[in-house]
Amino acid sequence: MTRVVVGPFNRVEGDLEVTLEVEGGSVRSAQVNSTLFRGFEQILAGKAPLDALALVPRICGICSVAQSAAAAQALAAAMRLRPPENGRIASNLMTATENLADHLTHFHLFFMPDFARPAYARRSWFPLVERRFLAMRGTASAEVLGARARFLEIMGILAGKWPHTLSLQPGGSSRAVQPAEKIQILVLLRTFRTFLERAVFGDELERIGALDGLAALEAWRDGRPAGASDFRLFLEIARDLELSKLGRATDVFMSYGAYRQAEAPRFAAGVFDGQLASLDEASIREDVSHAWLLDDAPRHPAEGATRPSPDKAGAYSWCKAPRLGGRVVEVGALARQVVDGHPLARDLVARTGGNVLSRVVARLLDLALVVPEMERWVLSLEPGAPFCVLGELPDDCAGVGMVEAARGSLGHWLTVKRGRMHGYQIVAPTTWNFSPRDADGRPGALEQALVGTPAGEREAGVLVQHVVRSFDPCMVCTVH
Repeated sequence: MTRVVVGPFNRVEGDLEVTLEVEGGSVRSAQVNSTLFRGFEQILAGKAPLDALALVPRICGICSVAQSAAAAQALAAAMRLRPPENGRIASNLMTATENLADHLTHFHLFFMPDFARPAYARRSWFPLVERRFLAMRGTASAEVLGARARFLEIMGILAGKWPHTLSLQPGGSSRAVQPAEKIQILVLLRTFRTFLERAVFGDELERIGALDGLAALEAWRDGRPAGASDFRLFLEIARDLELSKLGRATDVFMSYGAYRQAEAPRFAAGVFDGQLASLDEASIREDVSHAWLLDDAPRHPAEGATRPSPDKAGAYSWCKAPRLGGRVVEVGALARQVVDGHPLARDLVARTGGNVLSRVVARLLDLALVVPEMERWVLSLEPGAPFCVLGELPDDCAGVGMVEAARGSLGHWLTVKRGRMHGYQIVAPTTWNFSPRDADGRPGALEQALVGTPAGEREAGVLVQHVVRSFDPCMVCTVH
């Protein structure tokens, strides 16, 4: 058996190292190491509770709004506040803008450039990929960055700036939208839709969102040439490289529910393992048996702590191992769409489980589904009506904020004693997906997904990168 250490990974937010045990030409086991300790949970301890709104967005520069939204929800729960309709809509719009910008960036600038590597030079699709996605020189870079920048102007209108906005509050949004700004947001959304329909999909968003299974996806693919759009080109690559056979993990999917509506979230909360079940937040536990952290037993985040132990025997990561009722779950765009019941996502998982193909398709499906929702949300804004309400925070209280970031389920657990933050625990999407083994020896989702990946061949190093990047990791969000 051969031991291979892969890392640090390029085009990944933060530091990541993967140790592979290779036997018979494929990965037999994997250990995923989040190599950087952050200390945010220690920084928050003892601070005034509302300081969390300024501090937690600094955890990350690419999903700071999701962190803000989770903190605002935790504080709102502690204060027993219900934001007005405008505030709820503005929060959804800000979170969606960040999530979709993340999806666009990941697909075009992080994931697809791997297919422009020399290892694939003999593939029939390689000239198209090299022209479009070669890092820094492909046509996608400038085009996508320009479209992304224009799209993020929505954040400027709603929040004043991005990242690290302060407009998200427990009672809604502190930035009211004026009538002219409502029109401006609609124009920006229309511009973004036009770019997606022309370059990314080569089709109307509603037609992509209506694809109801693998047969429909393949028929759509076969009805147009490989270079017709970025999505079409990806599907050509996926068919040739059989990406549906690469990177299968737990096939247990969890979502906290995305984009709050008046009655229920736009994308449902729950757990799916072939059947849909409700989500039991109380069954979450964080195991640190293989992390450089001290604790004597798995704990619910509301009761957890983050105490470094860099010399701990048997540990190999700074990341905790969150489990749901003892189970390893996968989170992300695929989990979000599977739990919500989208027929394409459900069919892909029923046939080949969670894998590189299904994760990337679900991420692009998110784009196609959410932009039309954003258009409807903007139309429902009522300038002049309240966007935010105020409330009092009790000296002793607790609250939970659970949102869906681009990469999946993000939770904040807040405890206040004598008017100060006594405990603040954060479980990020990449903490779920990139967790180490737990006390029972169960590998995390990525550790499972890497098993069976071909290794030792000409394209093996790239295949490992495809699996890792299919989860869209954000390592700086992983450890606090």
